[in-house]
This record gives sequence, C-alpha cells and structure tokens, in this order.
Amino acid sequence: MRTRASRMPFPASAAPRVAGLVAALLGLLLPLLASGTPAHAAPTGFRVENGRLLEASGNDFVMRGVNHAHTWYADRISSLAHIKAKGANTVRVVLSSGDRWAANDTADVADVVARCKQNRLICVLEVHDTTGYGEQSGAVTLSRAADYWIGVQSALTGQEDHVIVNIGNEPHGNTGYTNWTADTKAAIRKLRDAGFDHTLMVDAPNWGQDWAFTMRDNAASVFAADPDANTVFSIHMYGVFDTAAEISDYLGRFVAARLPLVVGEFGHDHSDGDPDEDTILAVTRRLGLGYLGWSWSGNGGGVEYLDMVVNFDPNRLTSWGERLFDGANGIAATSEEAAIYSSGPGGDTTAPTTPGTPAVSSVTSSSATLSWTAATDTNGVTGYDVVRIDDGDETVVTTTGTSATLTGLSPATSYTFAVYARDAAGNRSQRSATVTVTTSSGGSQGTCEVGYRVTNEWPGGFQGEVTLRNTGGSAVNGWTLSWVFPGGQRITNMWGGTPAQSGSAVSVASAPYTAAIPAAGSVTLGFTTTTTDRAPSPSAFTLNGSACSVA
Repeated sequence: MRTRASRMPFPASAAPRVAGLVAALLGLLLPLLASGTPAHAAPTGFRVENGRLLEASGNDFVMRGVNHAHTWYADRISSLAHIKAKGANTVRVVLSSGDRWAANDTADVADVVARCKQNRLICVLEVHDTTGYGEQSGAVTLSRAADYWIGVQSALTGQEDHVIVNIGNEPHGNTGYTNWTADTKAAIRKLRDAGFDHTLMVDAPNWGQDWAFTMRDNAASVFAADPDANTVFSIHMYGVFDTAAEISDYLGRFVAARLPLVVGEFGHDHSDGDPDEDTILAVTRRLGLGYLGWSWSGNGGGVEYLDMVVNFDPNRLTSWGERLFDGANGIAATSEEAAIYSSGPGGDTTAPTTPGTPAVSSVTSSSATLSWTAATDTNGVTGYDVVRIDDGDETVVTTTGTSATLTGLSPATSYTFAVYARDAAGNRSQRSATVTVTTSSGGSQGTCEVGYRVTNEWPGGFQGEVTLRNTGGSAVNGWTLSWVFPGGQRITNMWGGTPAQSGSAVSVASAPYTAAIPAAGSVTLGFTTTTTDRAPSPSAFTLNGSACSVA
C-alpha cells in the first residue's frame, strides 16, 4: 500500500512561467479579490481576519509543523509527542473516510485531538480519500469527505480553538479540476449547514499543486461563499514549484489579496521535479505564512526520501528532517506555540526532571514489569511514557504511576526500554537511562508448526498468509500466536485473528471461528501490511508462549 498517492507528471506547459502573462492575470484577479466579506457568525475559536489566521484570543497564528500519516500508522500516535519535541506548533494528521483505507472512527478522531492537546499542538485534520479525484481510482468527492466530517462531528464540537478541518486532501487530479471551485463551495456550505464553526482548510486541485491556477484565480469567490468567512487555502509545493520566482509569485498574490494561505505540504525533492525548499521556507517566513512539511515517517511507493526521521525514530533525523527542523527558517528557528496553551505570561515551559533508570522484575516469555524513581515538576507530573528504544523510541505504555507491566513480548527476545515524564502543560522530560529485558524461552518446540508466505505484493505493501498447525496430541482451545517482523512491516488488516503490534513485534489472538485447533488440525490467517522494504519472512513463531517449528 502506498502511504500517499503518487503525483502525476506535469508537462512544462502546465505551469505558466512568463512574467508578462502573470502580470496580466494579476490585473484581472485583483478586482475580484477586492469584493466585500460576507456577514458571518462570531468566532468560537480560530478565525480569519484581513487575510490572517487568528486564535480566539486575537493572536496571529503561523503554522510551523509537519504531516503525520496516522491512518496507516495508528499505532505510532506517540509521534505527536516527538513532533512537538522538535519544536512544531502544528501537526496535519492524515485520516480516512473508509472509502480507500480503514475508516478513522469518532473514538479515534477524539483520541487524536486529545493527543494533540496533550502535546500542545494545533491539530489540522484531513481526509486523504479525496486525493486525485477524477484521475485516481477509488478517490472520492469533497461532498463525501464532508459527510465523513459530519459523521465524526461529536469528536470535534467544542474543539474550534484546537482543531482546523482540512476538508479533503488534493481533491482533484489533472482531470476535471475545473470543477474544484463549485465542489469546494458546496462542501463548505454542507459543513456550515451541519453546524461546523471550525476554521476550514481547502486544498488546491492538480494534485494539490494548482498548476492551472484554478484555486489562485477563484479563491476570492470561494472565500466569499463561506458564510463564516473562515476558510484557509492550502497549496502543496513539489515539482511545479521549482524556482524562486514561481514560489514568490504564488504566495505573494494571496498576501496582496488578503486571502489566508498555508503551504500544506512540501518536500525537498519529488519524482515530478525538484522543489525549491529554501525559497519556500524563506518566503513563508518573510510573509508570515504557515507551512507543514511532508512527512514525519512511513513514506513508501518510491518517495521514502520524504521521511523526516528513520522508521519513526525521533533520534534519527534524515537530511530532510535536519533541513526542516534545524535549518535556516526552519521549525526550531521560527515556531511559536499557540497562545491557547499558555498558562499565563510565557506559560509553563519547564520540563519535569528525568525519571530514574527502570528496574526489571517478573520477566516471563511474553511480559515484564518495569519500575522507576518518580520525576519531579513544579506543577506536578501527570504521567509517564514507557518507550521501546530498539524500535524508534515508540511509546508502548502510558501510565500515571511509576511502574508498568509490558505484555505481548516474544520469547527469547531482547528489548531495550526507557521512560519519559510529562507535566500538566505537556512538557516532556529528558529520556531516562535505558534498561534491556530478555524474555525467557517459553518452552520447547514440537507442539505447533507455522507456515508463512506472501500471496500478493504491491508498491509499499503486501498480502500474507500464516498457516498454524497443531502438531501436538491434544486440541488447542484458544491461542495467541506471536512473531517479530524483520523489517518495517505494519499490519493494516487481518482475518482469522485479532492482531496487536508494538513496533515489529506482532501478537495475534484467535478469532471465535479459529480458536479450536484439533490435534493434527490447522487454521489459516490472512493479513495485509504496509512496508518500507521487501524484508525476509519472520524466522520464529510462538504459540501461547511456546516456540513453534517453521515450515
């Protein structure tokens, strides 16, 4: 499975580059942009005034953040804390309406919002299923995306000062993109009629890059169609924006017209050309415009170079991550936290002290208990995150106490863990010293055999099959099968069992119809994954803590 839709190639004639034509178009556009702003409801959170995005307090807010592929990596929710720790004030979170990928339901959306708030991030939520509509097979309309938002509205109501709703990602490809204006107006109206008071964000057509200038030339009328006058426009800058002149011209037009704009996605390279990321960063800073780089980690389909960190590990920045976070005009140098998270002048910015080194006890073939000395904080420690260091600093347990039992571990396997402390303001401590846990073997082989094979494959993912055979002399009634993937595989769907995955470690509980395996009998599981590489098959499996032979 691809982690994001591939962009189509753009002919040289697609993006006009003649200065005289640009000036003529601007002369035609400005009279439209000068039209009056409609009467609108009083803001309940973020709002647009005079082309600027303001918080409810009236503070100017400039997004500085990244995109995170949550819908494909729901178990990497700890990435929000890591993104915040790098200095971001905003995260754009990929969600699915269920039309192309598994739907993110109301409970999951509510959890994402809560995690954003916990980590003092502004949440831009987007539906990815609209990507390339009209050209990408399976893509859905903005109207369908609006229906999804209405379906999860209860998770968003009251969050207007923390959440911006990005109606649909790149809602038209290079076919039928002239319908963007009418489709966007209708989606905005549908959400307003449903009671959404949030700031709305709308992406450009042409796979987000607007090379035909449909969004640029119709932004004023789209903004005027919002009865709340609270819509922000989003341009995605990849190969179309490969010169300083193009970037400066596009961004400058919106500022001159007093229409709100953010660079909702951009990278340092792309298959459709070489974007000028240095100019994007410099000009957005000069004009006071927000930007959201693509993307934290997990890219596939040939654009793995857009990962900012390796395998979700915040301590392994790629060259792109180093440029965006720590380079000139980057996030660390320009990001300011949203005023909504301030607890008074300056807010609480002091992190808790570092927790003590974890101690290990009660080690079995599938579990272990850690305990540590408490951290301290002026305003109180509110929780601890236990992270697995050998899997990209991934949070495996969150607790309010000073101990935690880790389950779902594989037998005869070494793991390295550490602990962070958090306070009420969302500040996170330095990481504790690490501890290594080696689980016990869990019994001898001979009572089970496992066959593993790949049955179908595509760029960025594959379908697999596991056959579990009972080679013992008595029936198995209820089981848990565990293994460790040797690469970056992440299970996205499974039939025949219920999976749980922590990093590369997988634990599958039997389904009601596969729970009973008679002596000499077998059951078969099927699953789909995303992956960043074509890794070899797992080399070891355990059934209820006992090692199986591998067919």
